[in-house]
Amino acid sequence: MNPVSVVVISKDEEKNIGRCLQSVSWADEIVVVDGGSTDRTLDIAREFNAIIINRSWSGYGPAKQQGVNRATSDWILSIDADEEVSPKLRDEIKDVVNLDGDVAGYYIRRKTLFLGRWIKHCGWYPDYILRLFRKSRGDFNDAVVHEKVCVNGRLKHLESELLHYSYPTLEDYFRKFNWYTTLGAEEAYKKGVRAGWFDIVIKPILSFISHYVLRQGFRDGLEGFMVSALSAVAVLAKYGKLREIHRNDKNAKE
Repeated sequence: MNPVSVVVISKDEEKNIGRCLQSVSWADEIVVVDGGSTDRTLDIAREFNAIIINRSWSGYGPAKQQGVNRATSDWILSIDADEEVSPKLRDEIKDVVNLDGDVAGYYIRRKTLFLGRWIKHCGWYPDYILRLFRKSRGDFNDAVVHEKVCVNGRLKHLESELLHYSYPTLEDYFRKFNWYTTLGAEEAYKKGVRAGWFDIVIKPILSFISHYVLRQGFRDGLEGFMVSALSAVAVLAKYGKLREIHRNDKNAKE
């Protein structure tokens, strides 16, 4: 098999990282980029002989790119600490990295667990994300949040699933909710975006309709309703925080 390096970013992920690293223990190399864990995350990573990079927080894109730069294999598999490579996905990856041809990267189908239920609609599934790519053909952008791999070359899709254990409890959801909406607001502010009535009143409503009706979130039961409603609240929170940033900036200049 052509060598594969796995790049994982982490911070205080002792509940998840063991499952994650066990699922990629077949890889030739594991690189963990850690943002300052204070729990057992790094102790667990060392049990899997991972290469550990400690760095101060500067965004998801830069963190993942540092891991890619440190990796020594041409094929890179980028996953998060709360994700797990299923056995079928493992076997599919092993097959495709040995194929000849000009494919530079592969989109992987991700399935997310929300409060004990695998979400199959709401726009969450199939959630194709570009996670397997040739190091010589791809790099992460420098986005603080919603980072992407920019690949030069032909892309294809894998059929097997990457399992995402992101929201086992509402407490976990709201912890990430607060983090991501703040990052989203800060990134929008840097781009000069402003928040008005349409963003705060109409966009959340449109978000709920999109997730629950158009993307058939109703088929995921009460959890589908919660995903749709909370997604709408996240839009409201992001733009509300953006408005707050602008207000604080204005007050500071007066």
